[in-house]
Amino acid sequence: MKNKLFVLLFLGLPFLFLPWSSPAESPENNASSARMMFGDTRRKGVPFSKDPHVIYFKERYLMYYSIPPFKDEAVNPVKGWGIGIAQSDNLVDWEPVGEIIPSQKCDAKGLCAPCARVINGEVHLFYQVYGNGKKDAICHARSSDGIKFEKNPTNPIFRPAEGTWSCGRAIDAELYFFKNRYFLYYATRDMDFKKQLLGVAVAESTEGKPVNFDRQRWTNLSTEKAILAPELPWEGQCIEGASVIERNGKLYMFYAGAYNNWPQQVGVAVSDDGISWKRLSEEPFLRNGAPGQWNHSESGHPHIFDAPDGRTFLFYQGNNDKGKTWYLSQVEVFWNEKGPYLKNK
Repeated sequence: MKNKLFVLLFLGLPFLFLPWSSPAESPENNASSARMMFGDTRRKGVPFSKDPHVIYFKERYLMYYSIPPFKDEAVNPVKGWGIGIAQSDNLVDWEPVGEIIPSQKCDAKGLCAPCARVINGEVHLFYQVYGNGKKDAICHARSSDGIKFEKNPTNPIFRPAEGTWSCGRAIDAELYFFKNRYFLYYATRDMDFKKQLLGVAVAESTEGKPVNFDRQRWTNLSTEKAILAPELPWEGQCIEGASVIERNGKLYMFYAGAYNNWPQQVGVAVSDDGISWKRLSEEPFLRNGAPGQWNHSESGHPHIFDAPDGRTFLFYQGNNDKGKTWYLSQVEVFWNEKGPYLKNK
């Protein structure tokens, strides 16, 4: 099949969507025979979307993702990074339907890296403020329709205290409910602000009461050391972007190793309790592409998603120009007694 280019309009502004069939990948490895390639061009005029997170809500898929500052930020009333929202009915074709922009004092410089969860019929969004260095922190908002969000008045709801191993920063939120507790995974930096590492905080379940993710709910469990830190050569000085899923009573964490375009690639770790983690392999689970491929510069910032039909998809970001553009894509993940695997490996 020849490549096709579709340019659609949303509120008078274009975004780019490129689907194609790849001879190296059979149809069963994707949601359809076309590969998802999504890049929102509304802010920079080129495809630029990062940090995907997908849910199924009210009979449609919603994807939340980071969008960069406007190209003409000096004359645009909206400053800094934001969160884009797109919808789909097949996990391949996506249409932008909204944005979340700065509106609180804490996110005045920008917000990004969303994690969305459907809880009691509402969408709860966890995201980070951006541009504050060591003071970047996790925030929370909620929505009844998945598009318009009410931000938590206690924002930011979490950042770790500066200690012996963490500088006090918290980014890349990931919420997961496991063993009657909400686990909030976050990335932080070491005291020298060079290495990126993972920590975790928890909030006990309030079954039978309204869901409350206010600041006072969270207890940081990573007060003395990281739960996962870069150790392998391909991980460089960074582990970030945790995304968690449960299988047979265990948690599997898909994480990004190395900083952007190093190249960043995806690894997997497993845990029985959500706190202590062990890598499944010393090699990346999902690698960057070969020279000339769309993801040669990286395959990074994963999101693992259970679809309503029982299939599992790994969403991730990539590019081949060292970050001048950013696309979002996905690949189907399969499971056996050893854990997750990709059919094309």
